[in-house]
Amino acid sequence: MMEPGLPICNICGDTVGLGANGEPFVACHECSFPICQSCLFEELGEGRAVCLRCGSPYQTGLENPKTDDVEVSKSESGSTLASHFQSQPDIGLHARNPSNYSATENDENAESGNPVWKNRVESWKDKKSKKKKTRAKVEKEAQVPPEQQMEEKQPAQLAQPLSKIIPIPPNKLTPYRTVIIMRLIILGLFFHYRITNPVDSAFGLWLTSVICEIWFAVSWVLDQFPKWYPINRETYLDSLSSRYERENGESDLAAIDFFVSTVDPLKEPPLITGNTVLSILAVDYPVEKVSCYVSDDGAAMLTFESLAETAEFARKWVPFCKKYLIEPRAPEFYFSQKVDYLKDKVQPSFVKERRQIKRDYEEYKVRINALVAKAQKTPDEGWVMQDGTPWPGNITRDHPGMIQVFLGHNGALDVDGNELPRLVYVSREKRPGYQHHKKAGAMNALIRVSAVLTNAPYILNLDCDHYINNSQAPREAMCFMMDPEVGRDVCYIQFPQRFDGIDRSDRYANRNVVFFDVNMRGLDGIQGPVYVGTGCVFFRQALYGYSPSSLPMPQKKSSSSFSCCWGSKKKPAKEPSEIYKDSKQNDLNAAIFNLREIDNYDENDRSLLISQMSLEKTFGLSTVFIESTLMEGGGVPESANPSMLIKEAIHVISCGYEEKTTWGKEIGWIYGSVTEDILTGFKMHCRGWRSIYCMPLRPAFKGSAPINLSDRLHQVLRWALGSVEIFLSRHCPLWYGFGGGRLKKLQRLAYINTIVYPFTSLPLIAYCCLPAICLLTGKFIIPTLSNIASVWFLGLFMSIILTSVLELRWSGVSIEDLWRNEQFWVIGGVSAHLFAVFQGFLKMLAGVDTNFTVTAKAADDTDFGELYIFKWTTLLIPPTTLLVINMVGVVAGFSDALNGGYEAWGPLFGKVFFSFWVILHLYPFLKGLMGRQNRTPTIVVLWSLLLASIFSLVWVKVDPFVSSSTTPTVEKGCNPVDC
Repeated sequence: MMEPGLPICNICGDTVGLGANGEPFVACHECSFPICQSCLFEELGEGRAVCLRCGSPYQTGLENPKTDDVEVSKSESGSTLASHFQSQPDIGLHARNPSNYSATENDENAESGNPVWKNRVESWKDKKSKKKKTRAKVEKEAQVPPEQQMEEKQPAQLAQPLSKIIPIPPNKLTPYRTVIIMRLIILGLFFHYRITNPVDSAFGLWLTSVICEIWFAVSWVLDQFPKWYPINRETYLDSLSSRYERENGESDLAAIDFFVSTVDPLKEPPLITGNTVLSILAVDYPVEKVSCYVSDDGAAMLTFESLAETAEFARKWVPFCKKYLIEPRAPEFYFSQKVDYLKDKVQPSFVKERRQIKRDYEEYKVRINALVAKAQKTPDEGWVMQDGTPWPGNITRDHPGMIQVFLGHNGALDVDGNELPRLVYVSREKRPGYQHHKKAGAMNALIRVSAVLTNAPYILNLDCDHYINNSQAPREAMCFMMDPEVGRDVCYIQFPQRFDGIDRSDRYANRNVVFFDVNMRGLDGIQGPVYVGTGCVFFRQALYGYSPSSLPMPQKKSSSSFSCCWGSKKKPAKEPSEIYKDSKQNDLNAAIFNLREIDNYDENDRSLLISQMSLEKTFGLSTVFIESTLMEGGGVPESANPSMLIKEAIHVISCGYEEKTTWGKEIGWIYGSVTEDILTGFKMHCRGWRSIYCMPLRPAFKGSAPINLSDRLHQVLRWALGSVEIFLSRHCPLWYGFGGGRLKKLQRLAYINTIVYPFTSLPLIAYCCLPAICLLTGKFIIPTLSNIASVWFLGLFMSIILTSVLELRWSGVSIEDLWRNEQFWVIGGVSAHLFAVFQGFLKMLAGVDTNFTVTAKAADDTDFGELYIFKWTTLLIPPTTLLVINMVGVVAGFSDALNGGYEAWGPLFGKVFFSFWVILHLYPFLKGLMGRQNRTPTIVVLWSLLLASIFSLVWVKVDPFVSSSTTPTVEKGCNPVDC
């Protein structure tokens, strides 16, 4: 029974008790940190002789019954990291106000045998819960006979796996691999024939075609061989629940911080963002383990006010979802389902509550739409908040950092009186003269804010238009992350992207089914799928630049043999211990170290690791954030002051915080490309991490995609431009990451393919022009076919078809999806990819930075109304030109055949075949130009006529591919008619 009036021990929760003088026991006379005698003796017994709060040595004068030989002296005790910062006035105002719960030791503690910072930081956090569990376990075991205890421990030892790899059946995979090898052999024989049989009469056309075909073959190899080991995975949610959740409601599942990013609320509607946030707050996961952070990188008061309305509606929506287990838990998409909503619902109150919540949602939509209408015109004096103060973000490029906690504090309960997940609004500081790095910079700001406020060990990031379609998606990810065998070296779990609002035929391949269901499953069998920017669960420590714990230390290569040429003696081989030390030192210099092998460092390395300068250069000037990075299990101190944490969170999102640090270079989302997702995942794989592809039966996340032609091409342009930027940067997979040997060869091929595919646009445009040129000139790129040549051509086409068929067989992708993907590969290649290549080189050579427009997420009220919207853009010019010249070429070819007689129809077949190949691939583009009901815009007609006229006139005038020797000559003195 606790004695009244005595302080509570911050470790075990009991009263501190009385000392020998009858007064309350005090262990630390510097800060009076409350700790009882038993906990103090345990601290001393484990070698921790300094106060957890202030770092001062314990001076109790008591004798430790467990460790009589422990000596506590001023010289042996080390100061904390906070005291390091406090002793240096030059660091700045923020550093002079350090955290009052810092528990990081410096190199002086290494001599005394005390544990290093990891154990120090985690001890005070885990001590209390550990002691409570130990006491409960002892009391329970005291009441249960030993025979029954053995029976209870046995099932725990034989725990069911949380996930399982399901390989592709050999009867599907073996023929697939065999055809790939056969196709590679046929390609070699095909190119041998093509190179050894030039077309002398059209040498320029022949050489161009051979160069293009070689590039296509290399692209095929880069795309095909990373799919050599496709696998499927299966998760066991029941095993996860039985292992980490108990019947009394307590849960040991890891906490997750959800990130939602948005920029412009007029282009990314607040109603869509609100639905994404509501689906997160209602997720099937322990409430205390969920925190949602919304990044408003446009500092718009519309986003702020709509988020306040969303938080209010969440008090009704969340309990309704959890009570009736509805799916999906985004109200807009739940109420728009054309299904029987009474299916599997047996509660008689469901219909009544559903009608009520639907009315509440309609009212919520009215309020949101009213805010949007109000925001259409900005007042001259700027926006003013409800309390009369000006909105801090009136100047979007010059405003302070803003943080608002809507849910998760005291009183944030739903209508049933239950706790709600934490919801936080974040808008980072922006000032003129600073580089803010667009989305990647906003995501890094969210990492630091969440680390200070909640510090969950896992992060799930979503775009504002991607809602949670499967409420158990976080549990699916935890089946991998929390598996002791699987999750040790996993940096992220990537889910496939699925989309709503796309027409049934998927005219422009918006679903990307071939990429998500074929390529990504192939990568899962190597080192893991690439990161695609949304629907991904990260291990926070991997974002901090740490290497996986299971990674073996790389062996140092021997010295070069060039030393013999200069007469120097060969250096003796190093001892294994020295090689191990060198590899550790390299990790230290790069601020990439292994948390679980800290004890393997020697005294000097340990000192370097925890030194103030190293941590500041890596993570920035924030003691609270630095301490959070050292806690692998996550969490924040229980004694932390919320107001102090908010001030610290404001500091870490200041625009100058990342200066002279490794943010965006080695840790966090990596800068240098508009496709920061590919670059970030590539850096993690280079450090030795692997990723996992999770495809639950019910899609985990769903989003909206631009479905009209112009917006789709601009989206593809952005992706291609990012790939070109990576190709021209120091992170190019062609040369980056070879030193450690941690990136697998097939994985490197996959990353090379992701950055070189835009360059395929150059040979693709040339190859699409060749059929029209051949028809207009009467020449062809292939000589007269022999029997052997016909076999190679036929074998090549058959192998292409067989590869596609077998790929469809093991992946389950439909032939229509494969054909749409092939069509848009040509459409995007001759338009968006081409512009991306030129813009990428302009940015590198001339320093011209390309700004891209955020794709509109909203659609018209009519079904697929946006599909027929025509928006003119320069991206449409190259495909339109290709269509015109191929159509002109077909007409010219048939005209020549009619005039040339029977013998001219044979060669015409091959030329017309290639022209029709181009036209068929560009057919969806042609339908996009036509708009709704085949009404072609006037500007398209004008462009077509203009291009066709110019091309025809220039061709008649120049005619460059027709030799002058082919012109019929007239003998002197001869009548042309008689001749």
